[in-house]
Amino acid sequence: MPANVVISPRGEQRLQTGHPWIYRSDIVESHASGGDRVVVRSRRGQVLGQALYSDQSQIALRMLTDGEQEADDALIERRILAAIAFRETLNINATAYRLVHGESDRLPSLIVDQYGDYLVMQALSQGMDKLTPLVVRVLQDRLSPRGILARNDPRTRTLDGLEQKVEVLAGEIPDVVHVHELRVEYEVDLRHGQKTGLFLDQRDNRGAAALYAHGRLLDCFSYNGGFALTMAQRCREVIALDVSEDAVARIKANAARNNVQVDARAGNVFDELRAFERSGERFDTIVLDPPAFAKSKSAIDKASSGYKEINLRALKLLNPGGILITCSCSYHVNEAAFAGMYEDQVFHAKICARYPVYVASASWYRYRQHDASCCAQAEVQGTKRAARGRFKPQVATKRP
Repeated sequence: MPANVVISPRGEQRLQTGHPWIYRSDIVESHASGGDRVVVRSRRGQVLGQALYSDQSQIALRMLTDGEQEADDALIERRILAAIAFRETLNINATAYRLVHGESDRLPSLIVDQYGDYLVMQALSQGMDKLTPLVVRVLQDRLSPRGILARNDPRTRTLDGLEQKVEVLAGEIPDVVHVHELRVEYEVDLRHGQKTGLFLDQRDNRGAAALYAHGRLLDCFSYNGGFALTMAQRCREVIALDVSEDAVARIKANAARNNVQVDARAGNVFDELRAFERSGERFDTIVLDPPAFAKSKSAIDKASSGYKEINLRALKLLNPGGILITCSCSYHVNEAAFAGMYEDQVFHAKICARYPVYVASASWYRYRQHDASCCAQAEVQGTKRAARGRFKPQVATKRP
């Protein structure tokens, strides 16, 4: 029988509103060990569901089921298979995409990404780490991959008292894997690349942005050149900036593989934007897709300054009729806050540059692979156009 964990009325209320987590402050009584699947009860003894338990993280319970439903191995297997089956219905134009997306697939703290014939997984809690052998077996039986890699190196694992490590769980993993996304082919380093290898959640945004790319393109924080490569065929000149020399080497290799011209440069984006402004350079399309500036609530003010600076400098570099695609992946900077920052910069750009800049209102749409997301469309109303988006994902377009 699973161990019991009793939660407070406040924790019970969280479950009633649909939240999938219970925090340690709402644990009243526990007879479980870290990584156990447990029965969650109210103080009155009512069974509220079953969950993965952590004895280290502030997220003590990650819910698996409601009420009396048992969270056994068969349930975990059914949910993995259901997640895979759903992705197969989407006809995704890529060989690299997410198969399992944690709580969205009712498999808390589990990530599984497919890269061609290879799979990369992350188990980000004690409970899912303990279930890794089961997950690997189901993936092998269903997909017969040539190899499965565990990218269990995110810092979030340390919050659960887990080791950060990268290891091959099944088969073999080559140094480089070749995949395609839309019309672009990539070389991917599954062991050392960002996240599980690529930023897969930007795929639809790269395709959408390419529809409106034109003229001279500047792709900032380019990483492996995703936006630059996808938009290159519609632009007469492409410059991609990244602070990492390794990233610049990947951009050049991927550009050669796709037979497109990309001027990939290593440098600090803040410094480069200042230099472009001083030298009088201008662009028709600019992409800002920076790393998270706010990794904690205490960093929000500093992050705000960073977002404001790069957006204002980018707006000043746009030619009349130019388009700015700007993104945020900072969890602690929500959509409203990011929109407010951005609109402040539009106002300042109007004053500093003495020309109109227009931002259209945001509208919600359902992202086919992940969850609900924000899409911004820029009206063609003035001499400059700018659009904003919120990461996971964000799309910027002009309305035809």
